[in-house]
Amino acid sequence: MVIASDTSFLFALYGNDCHTPTATDWISDATSPIQISVFNDFELRNALRFSEFSKRVVPGTSSRHLLLFEDAITAGRLVISKSILSAIVTEANRLSTNHTLTGGHRGFDILHVAAAKMIGATHFLTFDVNQRKLAENEGLVVPI
Repeated sequence: MVIASDTSFLFALYGNDCHTPTATDWISDATSPIQISVFNDFELRNALRFSEFSKRVVPGTSSRHLLLFEDAITAGRLVISKSILSAIVTEANRLSTNHTLTGGHRGFDILHVAAAKMIGATHFLTFDVNQRKLAENEGLVVPI
């Protein structure tokens, strides 16, 4: 089993939102690391900083959350996959061509699913309902 994730799951896990209890429950039972892409890495870091900028969290919170995220990478609970960016974009274009007109998928959501497919993921973690549909249409199991 190869598990990939979108940023909504990671934000719930390393930030704090309404999905945090579900994410922490899921991860406590996980036996495999979560594979993340460079897109996840960038988008989560920016989302944590933006939550502080937009005053949804108190000053200093984003730094503490980023440390938790970095600790998970160091410990091997999260693994940043080494994928070729051009291959991900090629796959994303295929997904867009096949699904966006009928499913209305956003660019970064498509990139996350494309990256998951490029690393050979079998499972995909997301709280985004529309992204779930895309992942499932592409044969990924979405367990939450």
